[in-house]
Amino acid sequence: MKLSQNFLIDERVAERQIRYANLNKEDIVLEIGAGKGILTKKIARIAKVIAVEIDKKFIDKLREIENVEVINEDVLKLNLNELNFNKVISNIPYHISSPITFKLLEKKFDVGILMYQKEFAERLTANPGTKKYSRLSVMVYYKADCFLLERVPRKAFYPVPKVDSYIVKIIPIGKRFEVDENLFERVVKSLFSHRRKKIKNSLVIDGLSKKEYAEKIIYGDRRGDSLTPEEIAELCREIEGMK
Repeated sequence: MKLSQNFLIDERVAERQIRYANLNKEDIVLEIGAGKGILTKKIARIAKVIAVEIDKKFIDKLREIENVEVINEDVLKLNLNELNFNKVISNIPYHISSPITFKLLEKKFDVGILMYQKEFAERLTANPGTKKYSRLSVMVYYKADCFLLERVPRKAFYPVPKVDSYIVKIIPIGKRFEVDENLFERVVKSLFSHRRKKIKNSLVIDGLSKKEYAEKIIYGDRRGDSLTPEEIAELCREIEGMK
């Protein structure tokens, strides 16, 4: 697997990331993809860091930094519940943005200050009915509050990537509403796989409703990308009631 190798080089951006996290000496910070340690060094002056880095060539240098526990592993293979941290500050490796975001949201922590590629960050925080609104937007909203904090120009990285980035604040909230999570995921996947179709047709295509039920289901004549997450949850509860 090709690793994301665009390193943050702008010290001012790193300092702002740390300010956004409102760190104190009692905090324990998870950093994913520590790389050359630009963030690691700055965080470690204030709080303990658990730095996860898959690339062996950075490990020795990271271990020289005081107040840092270094884990040379693929973060996607780690059990985050075995790690004791309350904040996350990371320049997320772009190739694992989606899986690592959902992995983090299975764990309880206070706040995450995460750098994502612009396109991903905009989908993460998109509103219903907009072009960027997606399966990602809905599933993350279900488990967290997300805010775009600042746009970071591509020249803040080396090598210079093709796109800008965003610093995003994520606050896990558990689960925003009561719904069968497995059914919710299946319905969301269906609605955004057929985002221009009417909902009643999408549900039938994916075996989530029989045609005779779908014809009278709530929101059936709307398109999937027009529903709020709360409306999708309401749709799920109606599907459950038809079984």
